[in-house]
Amino acid sequence: MQNLVTPVFLRYPGGKKKKVKRFFDLLPTSEEIKGRYFEPFLGGGTVFFHIRPKKATLSDLSGDLMDLYRGVKKDPKAVWQKYKSFPEGKKTYYDVRSKEPINADLITRAARTLFLNRTCFKGMWRYNSAGRFNVGYGGEDRRWVITEHDLVMVSKLLKGKHLLTSDFEQIIDYANEGDYIFLDPPYQPGESEMRNDHFGYMCFSFTDQIRLARCLKRASSRGVKWALTNSGASEIIELYQDLHLLVLDLSVLETAKGERLETRKEVIMTNLTKGG
Repeated sequence: MQNLVTPVFLRYPGGKKKKVKRFFDLLPTSEEIKGRYFEPFLGGGTVFFHIRPKKATLSDLSGDLMDLYRGVKKDPKAVWQKYKSFPEGKKTYYDVRSKEPINADLITRAARTLFLNRTCFKGMWRYNSAGRFNVGYGGEDRRWVITEHDLVMVSKLLKGKHLLTSDFEQIIDYANEGDYIFLDPPYQPGESEMRNDHFGYMCFSFTDQIRLARCLKRASSRGVKWALTNSGASEIIELYQDLHLLVLDLSVLETAKGERLETRKEVIMTNLTKGG
């Protein structure tokens, strides 16, 4: 296992920062990836920052999120200065949230998204039916946990990487033998009673889960290696039943005191075995 410090960057619901140590040995090292690394549900990018692949295509359907990555990649110090310029307090938060930066430059858009992410309630990433970010104010406690140095580190790790705003299917279908894909789609672990279009959250439906499974089966037939974190609900597992996968239960965490903490049913599935 690599022993690298993951840069502090985003607060992201469902992020794998606390769980990545549980399954990191199932993932390839940068040297073991002969082709390109793909991550079509980038989110907070925890696994990318751990592996640090030489060649990568990183994508997400959220334009705001990808503009944040693009802005930090381009000029992390400028993003930091703009981010730092926002006054503290609830009024500023709602003023910034209410103004859609349609005509703003990339740096301003990136700083705005980072500001909302670090000061909104629990780092939630939610939009209303009109496509507007609508999470309430959460305070300033998590705002100054990050520093300019963190953004500079992220920028260096993004150098030479392709950043796309895209649906997952075209990204997965682009991968070929020698490439590796890590996937962490939006899902609500353990909610097995949520079926069909009500299965997921963040507009990721059970229909999308079916489409994802089909994409990964095609990728496997091309010789692509991949790992997928997902709900451990039987409906999800059954989508991959005809593939020979290693499945690891991620439902139990250990606290800093060594105590076992039961969480919602969650698994990682992979078609990559070390040495194979």
